[in-house]
Amino acid sequence: MANNFSFDIVSQINLQSIDDAVNIAMKEIINRFDLRGSNSIIKFNRSEKTVILSTASEFHLKQIKSILLAKLAKRGVSNKSLSVKSTETNISGAVRETNTVVSGIETELAKTIVKDIKAKNLKVQLAIQDEQIRVTGRDKDELQAVINFVKSKDYPIPLQFTNYR
Repeated sequence: MANNFSFDIVSQINLQSIDDAVNIAMKEIINRFDLRGSNSIIKFNRSEKTVILSTASEFHLKQIKSILLAKLAKRGVSNKSLSVKSTETNISGAVRETNTVVSGIETELAKTIVKDIKAKNLKVQLAIQDEQIRVTGRDKDELQAVINFVKSKDYPIPLQFTNYR
């Protein structure tokens, strides 16, 4: 039997789910009567991990974004997985919003998560490894307490727990 148990806290997004959600949202946008003539387009760039929303007005932007978020939710992708990078408006009122797909835990956020877990005084060791956090401990109950604590906190990115050993 192993002396230490461990798991990783990660932030991974399934890019195929985002691609599927974008395609189905585009089909709905094309068929919706209230969006006809608004030139609404959603594009997903897999290599750059960006989702670009382009439409005729702010009102239409809110509508197509809500459609996209609903389709993402149906595929189990959190709303926190898209982060607004920039919003541009041209003279005619057309709006273009660029969203980046969040993947991996940034170092500053990882430090915050580690600090929050250490404040709970649980008997676990924490290590930041690239874009994930490794949690190691002798007692499985302590690891479960860490998982429940992290789930109860509201961090700005979706977090998953993998490699539970």
